Amino acid sequence: MTTASRSDSVSGGRVTGGAITNVLVANRGEIARRVFATCRRMGIGTTAVYSDADAAAPHVAEADAAIRLPGNTPAETYLRGELIIEAALSAGADAIHPGYGFLSENAEFARSVLDAGLVWIGPPVAAIEQMGSKVESKKMMDAAGVPVLAELDPAEVTEAHLPVLIKASAGGGGRGMRVVRELGELKDQIAAAQREAESAFGDPTVFCERYLETGRHIEVQVMSDTFGTTWAVGERECSIQRRHQKVVEEAPSPLVEKIDALRAPGPEAVAERAAASSADGQSMRERLFEAARLAAEAIGYEGAGTVEFLADEKGEFFFLEMNTRLQVEHPVTEQTTGLDLVRLQLQVASGLPLPATQPAQRGHSIEVRLYAEDPAQDWQPQSGPVHKIEIPFTAGEFTVLEQAGVRLDTGVVDGSVVGVHYDPMLAKVISYAETRAEAAHLLATALQRAKIHGLVTNRDLLVRVLRHPAFLAGDTDTAFFATHDLAALSAPLVSEADEALSIVAAALADAALAHTTNRFAKLAPSGWRNLASQPQRKSYESRTSGTHEVRYRFTRAGGIEVDGHDGLELISVAPERVVLAVPGERGPVRRQFEIARYGDLVAVDSPLGPVAVRRLPRFTDPSEQVAAGSLLAPMPGSVIRLGAAEGDQVRQGQPILWLEAMKMEHTIVAPATGVLSALNVTVGQQVEVGTVLAVVEEEEQEPS
Repeated sequence: MTTASRSDSVSGGRVTGGAITNVLVANRGEIARRVFATCRRMGIGTTAVYSDADAAAPHVAEADAAIRLPGNTPAETYLRGELIIEAALSAGADAIHPGYGFLSENAEFARSVLDAGLVWIGPPVAAIEQMGSKVESKKMMDAAGVPVLAELDPAEVTEAHLPVLIKASAGGGGRGMRVVRELGELKDQIAAAQREAESAFGDPTVFCERYLETGRHIEVQVMSDTFGTTWAVGERECSIQRRHQKVVEEAPSPLVEKIDALRAPGPEAVAERAAASSADGQSMRERLFEAARLAAEAIGYEGAGTVEFLADEKGEFFFLEMNTRLQVEHPVTEQTTGLDLVRLQLQVASGLPLPATQPAQRGHSIEVRLYAEDPAQDWQPQSGPVHKIEIPFTAGEFTVLEQAGVRLDTGVVDGSVVGVHYDPMLAKVISYAETRAEAAHLLATALQRAKIHGLVTNRDLLVRVLRHPAFLAGDTDTAFFATHDLAALSAPLVSEADEALSIVAAALADAALAHTTNRFAKLAPSGWRNLASQPQRKSYESRTSGTHEVRYRFTRAGGIEVDGHDGLELISVAPERVVLAVPGERGPVRRQFEIARYGDLVAVDSPLGPVAVRRLPRFTDPSEQVAAGSLLAPMPGSVIRLGAAEGDQVRQGQPILWLEAMKMEHTIVAPATGVLSALNVTVGQQVEVGTVLAVVEEEEQEPS
């Protein structure tokens, strides 16, 4: 179909002469797969675009057609609107869905899509423009009667305004966002925020606003058609965040539920109920929905969008921004309404009205974002292969569950590789149940028993949050991690004793593997030795607890003796499965362990929790040792700045260089005060994890 003939079938980005037949998703990973899933259910064709780094990604394999975008970085690929439109025309797609992030809130891209005669599955260009500038949108919302927090010109910020929050004007997801508590840091932090915003959204514009140390992040999903109908579909609470990026999201909001429960008839004090409602007697939910509809109607909105608010414990709230796209956390709204929001997006873009009746709210849903990152190490993103990802109790993927269960929306599968160019989110794991307590328990159990092999993730943190008394009580705010000791929340789920037992199982399974694969060992019983008194030894290294040496002996009767584990009984052993009887207060308890290997990585899964260790060689190569004071790259990335030169005197904590990885900046600091004796990198250089970036020779302390 030519561009001219496409123009005959669309008007203002809406189909006027027939349904959408093929959708190109201008995105990658999980959201591309999510949109494709609904398209398949509707009989609509699908087209993917992919960078070189994503050539083997699942979303590429699942599409009917896929077009390469040469390069790896977002600026080379997913931010190149002209290439994406060309790909749609080449593949015969008649509509473009932007997903979230990248160009999803770029008005110029939306306009170009329409100019090419394609259907834009999103709001009108004017609405994107009006909400695209968070500075101007706040002024507009204020005029429309929506409560707002005043924005600050960065050039006019004084000590009296501190602390302030720097935010990117275009886009979201925590990119380009910084908290500044000291005026002297403002200039550098603004520059860093501008670089991140430019990298993530192609727009370096930032602004400031007063920063509230604690608050509740509440947002309302809206859906509008072209006939003047606007739904406030439901609210979500997304207060638990790291680096201003959401980690746990749920619907409905515990805060809204609590505030509105005070208004219900009951024994509560009249004054307490009155304090929880506005002067005109509206509930908090009613006021939120009214404000969200006002915001959408003020800009003539069409399609799916989210109006975000910052609320306090009294039920007052302020407009933050409107995301003119589908949100990452949209599944919890789908679960608690029964709606397929992508389907509604496609129908609205096709010129169809919303259904006559808005669905009622049902049950409770919680979503967590499973990231390849290490919360205990300043949230360092991870990269590398995902050998296995298996979430138990999964009842469906990219689909609305009708009964209690777990939904999985993921951009990776077994064998996927997480690179350094994009966000390190592996999956969204969503629970749905009749009550909030049931949803939290189901999700925590599913995560604890999940098999996630190959990368460090935030799984342990997520489980601890879901089981935390404050979370279960609904006492969550944006300072949750600061309030409740991030170190404790990040601690391994498995106790030291249970980890040691899992490592014993790994050693026994490795022994069984050696016995079955060594043609000479097959001739003798497993563990046979001329000198039976000498134990066998296997050593492993745990990321959190260091080196473990397992010393064990097989007895003549076929049993096992393990140093430090008195009374342990071997029930069965195979290379992939070990069953042990562990002494208990009322007798032996059987424990089953499943073992998987990937090179020297050994993953042990059991109901006790997941354990991952590295098998250590019997002898180490001295050439593999690094000098004291070496600064190792914590992740693959690109060197974007240097803070010191070789030979400089540096102090402990001083920035030596900055790495850019996964659209974020990471500062590498001096581990001690001394001399920068070696600087092994230059600006623009790509480095791999573990690369020795620099060496600081520590100053010798004068004797006192």
